Amino acid sequence: MRRVTRVRAVRPFIVVLALALVSALAIAAVGSGTQGASGSLEPSRAAASGPDRSLGYRITKLQPHKLQQAAIAWRGGAVVTSTGETVNVLVSDTFAPDAVTPEGWAEFLAKLVHGPELSSLTTYIAPLDEIRVLCGQGALGCYRQNRSVALGETLPDGTTPEEVVRHEYGHHIALYRSNTPWQAIDWGPKNWATAADICGRVARNEAFPGDERDHYAQNPGEAWAEVYRLMDERKAGITTATWPIIAPSLYPTEAALAAAEKDVVQPWTAGTQSVFRKSLSKGKVWWIPLSTPLDGSLGVTARLPRGGEHRVELMAANRRTVLKRGSAAGATVRRIRSNVCGQRSVFVRVTQRGKPGLVTVVAATP
Repeated sequence: MRRVTRVRAVRPFIVVLALALVSALAIAAVGSGTQGASGSLEPSRAAASGPDRSLGYRITKLQPHKLQQAAIAWRGGAVVTSTGETVNVLVSDTFAPDAVTPEGWAEFLAKLVHGPELSSLTTYIAPLDEIRVLCGQGALGCYRQNRSVALGETLPDGTTPEEVVRHEYGHHIALYRSNTPWQAIDWGPKNWATAADICGRVARNEAFPGDERDHYAQNPGEAWAEVYRLMDERKAGITTATWPIIAPSLYPTEAALAAAEKDVVQPWTAGTQSVFRKSLSKGKVWWIPLSTPLDGSLGVTARLPRGGEHRVELMAANRRTVLKRGSAAGATVRRIRSNVCGQRSVFVRVTQRGKPGLVTVVAATP
């Protein structure tokens, strides 16, 4: 059986990973398939559709001060791992010192597929009864701004603490990634979100960023965390995968898994700017091809000759469909602001009107 986290965006947020009371939907090996506060999951109503899905939940808020107020003694702190990285781990004194150690969990975290965001995380490892004090009834772990509380013992149903830690680390990664104009914590990081067609799914009402209630199973922020878990498990040699809490349509393809890894180790940070210049004589049309391999913000600024009244348009790859027309931003400037959503190539079409002369087009693509 699997369990679920929830995440919100940019503002301080809380993620709570809860026990999923489901008949697990087992799917073949990964290779065969594809901020605010939030709370814990408890059985109450259906959260997903499809075979063997009966997960229900209600949201309860986790108070930020619970770690400080709870009567739990911790041992550990900053651990220098075999990779040379310093990882912050605290383990509940409830565990026997030789059974669960800060050093062991620090090594586990250091071996996850990760980036520099690892150094900002403090992980607390606790038994189930203490997890529920800190995170709420039914919870297996929780996360709030660089602090992760996670299960430190395997449960009778087979749920492992490694699964919980991996999923929550996926949310931690999303906090430190960009997917402008959308928030990666809700939409997933840019490369994976593009590969999974999150923008298109949202437009078709098939995905619901930030929805922690009725459309939890179609929440791309949660799907990203599960994709990260599967990707890291496979890198660790775990070749079987379960996918019981997220809609089957979001199960990752090979391309989506590769994009997820790229988001971790080579994250997108900014788009590309290109400059084009051409002198247009009377009645001429200028077609400028733009490659748009990623979804996101697109901007076009065209500077015209004085007296120019040129028409500037963003065109689909078929050269027939007008996606957006430029608007005047001064006597000699036309601008287009749009989002790329599934189009892997577009054109800027400049039609000469008024005075001929030099036209400069600056295009910013994701």
